[in-house]
Amino acid sequence: MRSATLAAIGLAIGASLASPLHAQGAVASSPPELARMADKLKPGQWIWAPQVAPAGPLLVYVDLSRQRATVYRNGVRMAVSTISSGKDGHETPTGVFTILQKDVDHKSSLYNAAPMPYQQRLTWDGVALHAGGLPGYPESHGCVHLPIGFARELFGITKLGATVVVQGNASKKALTSESSLLLPIDPKGQPVQQSDLDAQEFRWTPERAPSGPLTIIISKHDQRVVVLRNGFEIGRSAAIINDDDPGSHVITLTVGKDGKARWLYVGLPGHSDDAGRELDEATINRARFPRKFYELVKAELRPGTTILVTQSSVGADTGKHITIMDSVVPRI
Repeated sequence: MRSATLAAIGLAIGASLASPLHAQGAVASSPPELARMADKLKPGQWIWAPQVAPAGPLLVYVDLSRQRATVYRNGVRMAVSTISSGKDGHETPTGVFTILQKDVDHKSSLYNAAPMPYQQRLTWDGVALHAGGLPGYPESHGCVHLPIGFARELFGITKLGATVVVQGNASKKALTSESSLLLPIDPKGQPVQQSDLDAQEFRWTPERAPSGPLTIIISKHDQRVVVLRNGFEIGRSAAIINDDDPGSHVITLTVGKDGKARWLYVGLPGHSDDAGRELDEATINRARFPRKFYELVKAELRPGTTILVTQSSVGADTGKHITIMDSVVPRI
């Protein structure tokens, strides 16, 4: 199965993928680059790109200070939205919650049967995620208001028991944002440490997650590769990626009717021309990786593995590019 190699990491660094932001009510899809602009979203705007991580554990991170909700799947940011949290006297509680109840057409039992579409209950005393007003500042009675389109999409992918972490202070607006694609907190609400390689070419700790969905992120910005399994980082490596395309691309490992493994582009919504196109050797030749790291990752590849090529950071913006002493060009 020659094509089932990290070659696929050599990736789709070819065609450009630019996509506009979409306002409330639109089907908002975007490459992850636009998630770096999260703080520039206007009230009601949102970004939704689930193909960057089609499988894995889900976590919703609500930042009250920035009035943003971010969705991570398999440890990778795949969606971000503006919100409106609780106003003075009705502050949204912080902490780690699980989704206790889901109701598409919920009506409030506290506030004159006010509609709460796509309600996902966090506490039994009335705090929930749901579609609601988004004036650009905290104005709810404690719930987290979402754009209706975002609320609908989120409702469709969550299950009872999913983790929702609420942090920050709505009265103290934050002016900076997380630029890394990776999850900044764990399901317990504790910070995730994302250390760079220092002088190492790579590190490899597969025991952190022996099984589960595999996602590989290639950051052209950082010249790094990060391997995530079941939401945990199990590998990180320096890379040489000779490409200045600002776009994002998603590629997945599939097996055809002939039994052969192939790396195929996934068409993000709005970019259907990418869908089904096979990874070509010219694109692969634009990337080089440490030989040993390449061999270790190759051994872990399975159908369904997803590779994301992006300009976004993976938390390695140290300004240092490591010289790879024994590099190899992947092969299909």
